[in-house]
Amino acid sequence: MSIEGLPVPQIAYVGLGSNLGDPVDQIRRALAALARLPQTRLTAASNLYTTAPIGPQDQPDYINAAARLETRLAPQDLLAALLGCEAAQGRRRDGTRWGPRILDLDLLLYGEAELDLPGLRLPHPEIRHRAFVLIPLGQIAPPGLHIPGQGTLADLLVACPAAGVAPLSYPAPTCDPDPGLARS
Repeated sequence: MSIEGLPVPQIAYVGLGSNLGDPVDQIRRALAALARLPQTRLTAASNLYTTAPIGPQDQPDYINAAARLETRLAPQDLLAALLGCEAAQGRRRDGTRWGPRILDLDLLLYGEAELDLPGLRLPHPEIRHRAFVLIPLGQIAPPGLHIPGQGTLADLLVACPAAGVAPLSYPAPTCDPDPGLARS
């Protein structure tokens, strides 16, 4: 890979979630940070949804969304950038699974890539079981989107109960019209 990144931009999808602080603001700030990533362009963002937590129920509901990116960053570099965005907003990873968090950015899909590396599995292995991912993703991705090893987005949406996921009355966040892919 050259310093400029991949020769052809890849489509990547990111899941966003927050249930601490001001979750709506956390998601909006995260989308703005995604729009500023080098060699990357934010091309779509879903509406915001409120969702019940997975795991311990003694925590606030989440605000979730999904974003579509065009990027020349390699998957590992994109993941590092997402973790940097989390840290910049105050996320401290302490190993707690399914606990409350200021911001969670999950790399869901990266083109048709299937990877199983330490710290990075693509596609995200739990997409098919998570309505809070599938519903926002369905708003910004084509229904025929193939999720390797899991099926099409349309089929997964039909098979996954939507209980506990409710749209907020906020409009979809706007995307940065700047192509951004030339940024370094």
